[in-house]
Amino acid sequence: MARDPKYDVLFEPVKIGPKTLRNRFYQVPHCIGAGSEKPGMQAYHRAIKAEGGWAACCTEYCSISPESDDTMRVSARIWDDGDVQNLAAMCDRLHHYGALAGVELWYGGPHAPCHESRDQPRGASQIASEFESNIYPRYADKDDIKLLQQYYVDAAIRSRDAGFDIIYVYGAHSYLPLQFLSPWANKRTDEYGGSFENRARFWRESLEKVREAVGDTCAIASRFAVDTLYGDKGVELEKDGLRFVEYVDELVDLWDLTVGDIAEWGQNAGPSRFFEENHEKPFTGRIKPGNHTNKPVVGVGRIVSPDTMVAIINSGQFDIIGAARPSISDPFLPQKIEEGRLDDIRECIGCNQCISRWEIGGPPMVCTQNATAGEEYRRGWHPERFTKARNADKGVLVVGAGPAGMESAMILGKRQMSAVHLVEASNEIGGNVNWVSSLGHSDGRENIFRGTARGLGDWKRIVNYRQIQLDKLKNVEVHTGSRLTAQQVLEYGAEIVVIATGCHYSTDGLNSATHETIPGADALREPWQLTPEDVGLGRKEIGHRVLIMENEAYYMGVTLAQKLAGEGHEVFLLTHRPDLARYMDFTLEAPMMHRELHRLGVHMYLSTMIEEMNDGVVDAYNMWDPSHKERFEVDSVVLCTGRVSDDELYRELKADKEALEANGVEALYLIGDAAAPRMMVDCIFDGHRLAREIDSPRPAVPLPFIRERRLWGAADNRSYEEQLLGNVDVDPLPA
Repeated sequence: MARDPKYDVLFEPVKIGPKTLRNRFYQVPHCIGAGSEKPGMQAYHRAIKAEGGWAACCTEYCSISPESDDTMRVSARIWDDGDVQNLAAMCDRLHHYGALAGVELWYGGPHAPCHESRDQPRGASQIASEFESNIYPRYADKDDIKLLQQYYVDAAIRSRDAGFDIIYVYGAHSYLPLQFLSPWANKRTDEYGGSFENRARFWRESLEKVREAVGDTCAIASRFAVDTLYGDKGVELEKDGLRFVEYVDELVDLWDLTVGDIAEWGQNAGPSRFFEENHEKPFTGRIKPGNHTNKPVVGVGRIVSPDTMVAIINSGQFDIIGAARPSISDPFLPQKIEEGRLDDIRECIGCNQCISRWEIGGPPMVCTQNATAGEEYRRGWHPERFTKARNADKGVLVVGAGPAGMESAMILGKRQMSAVHLVEASNEIGGNVNWVSSLGHSDGRENIFRGTARGLGDWKRIVNYRQIQLDKLKNVEVHTGSRLTAQQVLEYGAEIVVIATGCHYSTDGLNSATHETIPGADALREPWQLTPEDVGLGRKEIGHRVLIMENEAYYMGVTLAQKLAGEGHEVFLLTHRPDLARYMDFTLEAPMMHRELHRLGVHMYLSTMIEEMNDGVVDAYNMWDPSHKERFEVDSVVLCTGRVSDDELYRELKADKEALEANGVEALYLIGDAAAPRMMVDCIFDGHRLAREIDSPRPAVPLPFIRERRLWGAADNRSYEEQLLGNVDVDPLPA
């Protein structure tokens, strides 16, 4: 199918300095946990997007010196010739698919903790980082400034030698060039501080030196936060933001525009529960239409709709569609638009799980929608290509159509299993996504940092995408409203049975804080006690005064508090932890959520655990001082405590091996929450992994993956082909 002509504008080439983008799709710099130490992962993850039609793909932030070391997190590095060699693999592979390669040169200043290098960062002023803990920079005198600028020049030359086409002098997210520009970080009184021209001097000089070093061979880009959202204490759009673009415009071939700073960079990588598509437009959308630059502009905003992309280009907001998360969710998004396959686009849901793994400290990036993200090299997984299973003649029964079951059935279908039946007890597929995606709306008022409580509706895309794909697969049948017994499973006629029956919240308060149930907790029998499912599915009436016991440390407890407080309930939110919803720090949702809960008047109690509950009276204690008690008189209690796998069907089947054999069931597997409650991203991966490896010697046990490591005494790592086991759906690195 040919593309709709209205999307033709997206496929026009764009000239950036001495280079030309083949179309308007641009993967902006984003972290994946590969850096320079995992060159295979780096090369394959970026290049899979080039294969899918992206015109340029960039590294994550790339350190220019050991003084700029972000360990525990993983950045790329361009410190020496070894880094040049490793990053050249990425450039070569991108060029193989006709895409440009970009590198984002980074110096963190006080935001570089240097835990591995144990070096000392330099900064515009000696003020501790608001992002890191107790990290101070060394004050950069004029000799230091010359040295810092030489770091940029040396890194730019190495980047050119590695094969990069686009070289960034990166100053967004409150890193060094922006630290000099912003009054928030720059308290200097010399020629690099004070007036706008003085504060802009470091960045301008750095651009001049980098352009002089490599400008004839590479495009020079700058990533710039046009508003740091600190008011007049920082960079404001109407003042320094617009002015800086004009001031250095002749030195830049490409502007990459953002908003916010590093301490709250969720304002840039906005989670969907607070930010809609193209949410940065009020800021970044002012630069090009206002004629503040005549250079190409790229911007982001979790832009997933082709129609939104066209509107952005036609309105003059941007010249190039930038993407990080949408390119992770669907590396083949441009190709699908070009081929007229819009319903095959795997749309980003904005959960920010991809970001969370980097924030934690560098495990490979993950994606809820795309289980192959980060696995392109180490497991050989391709997001759009699937080998026919060696046991494709077998029939498969998947019981349970939640995230894991849907994914497993879809991939088994794409691997051409002879017959795949997905059977779901409820009347629609989707499992817990269906009620979870309805949560989170409050009263819809805008919070003070321009995020609006939109809820989790975009998470429904998990179901929508898989429903479309399952409907297209002729070898897959989906049956809803059918709860199978063990005997019915045995008699179904499938040689392979996959149990994906999910989990449920504990009704007796079993939790991670005490490893016990809560005395008096019995949500099965007590009408005033509820589980999150009861709230999400509307199964019980909820009184005015509601206490939520939150033991999970992620989204559920705070989301329920947001929902109920927004509906007018008085909410008491308790957590046994010293901080609230800790995992949301990693998904960048925490600052907006904390402000939202305060705005809604939620009463929050940290390090607090229920001791006993009876007839609306809840006695609680402080985790650090159990003698300190609290008593709450409430109308309802929501137990967001522990979750329990619904694995009874699996255990019953597994216990009767003779019956399995007699009925021709050759293999029985357990996946997703039914195996162990976990995050959706991991459930989907579990279902995908089993389907990818359904024809391996032991499908229940994951195949080994490539560990990019140096072996003691070995001259080099073994080659890709020698290491990789299992199904190979991507092309090997060129020799």
